[in-house]
Amino acid sequence: MTQLTTRRYDLDWLRVIAFLLLIFYHIGMFYVPWDWHVKSKHAGPGAEPLMMLLNPWRLSLLFFISGVALRFLFGKLGAAGVAKDRFVRMGLPILAGMILIVAPQSWLQLVESGEFEGSFWAFYPQYLDPASDFSIATPTWNHLWYIVYLLAYSLLLAPVAGLLIRFMEGRGAAVTQRLFSSRIGIAMVIALPAIPHMIYRLTLDPHFPTTHDLVWDWANHAHSLTMLMIGFLLAKDGGFWSAVRRAIVPAILLTVMLGAGLSLLWASWEALAANPGAQWMIWPARMARILYAWLAILSLLALAQRYLNRPGPTLTYLTGAVFPWYILHQTLIVMAGYWLTRQGLDVWSEFTLLVFATMGGCALLHEFVIRRSTHLRIWFGLKAKQGPGSSSLPAQAPV
Repeated sequence: MTQLTTRRYDLDWLRVIAFLLLIFYHIGMFYVPWDWHVKSKHAGPGAEPLMMLLNPWRLSLLFFISGVALRFLFGKLGAAGVAKDRFVRMGLPILAGMILIVAPQSWLQLVESGEFEGSFWAFYPQYLDPASDFSIATPTWNHLWYIVYLLAYSLLLAPVAGLLIRFMEGRGAAVTQRLFSSRIGIAMVIALPAIPHMIYRLTLDPHFPTTHDLVWDWANHAHSLTMLMIGFLLAKDGGFWSAVRRAIVPAILLTVMLGAGLSLLWASWEALAANPGAQWMIWPARMARILYAWLAILSLLALAQRYLNRPGPTLTYLTGAVFPWYILHQTLIVMAGYWLTRQGLDVWSEFTLLVFATMGGCALLHEFVIRRSTHLRIWFGLKAKQGPGSSSLPAQAPV
């Protein structure tokens, strides 16, 4: 019953990659016809196939990695230490984000919809007033819902984490050893983690649309918390990670096959849904989407374990940068996109400038404003400086 105890640099790299993909996904939301805060004048269906392939697993991967990180953190700090750490390093950024960072997104969304005509400074006092009569809730956390949920899950997990860890180091490890180290270990690692999500898709998803409002988002909670708990429980399980490594080839092949097949179905989804003779394909396709999401995550875990499990100064820096970048990126996209799309640019010029504005803005604000500031660091999830001469700390994102 092997227990892994060394730092997982492969998952640090994968966290960085996942957050970068999330930034590009939100840039994509500016261009696809789906509902979002503001839209490009060039918005259309061109990027939809790529967005549809990314959508099913992008946040589930982050919740899985966060579960692994929590397992290591509980071993280091204990339940009380983790609760304090999460409350400070997530609670303060949530507060700062809701009060200041997210506000321009709401303002421009209401300006674009014609619901508000004044300046940001005229809007801001109304944004802070929960009684304001807007079509959207204010103040809000918008894209920061992931941090809100992760904070809630961490605090809920704290009282029982010790019991779960002891179980997984004893009887639980014996169970996973039989599941993942046997001849059918590859099949188990491919199928088992997807089964709960298929059940939620049948039972919860039809009744609880995603809201991101924390208190009435039960299907989303079921999916997200399950991914976090899978990561937490299996973080140090040698049998599981061995099965992940051995499943690399079938996982990648199945991911590609399912992704290609689902893309064809999604391209004609409205026609299928309207055709009574094609209704039998709807639910199998929905189940296939669940399996595709887990297989994509499994493939990335296997690839990262094989090729990315090594430290370096670049990883150290990026690991500390991802949380401030996550907090900043969507507001930069909304503000830059709103202005750029009104400049008469062609779509590729607009897209290129939007990428540079978003990535450059995140990089500059993180490096020259947030990271070097004694007072701003903690409001963006970074640890406080240790001493008068400290310019940086060992980087570890709280997510």
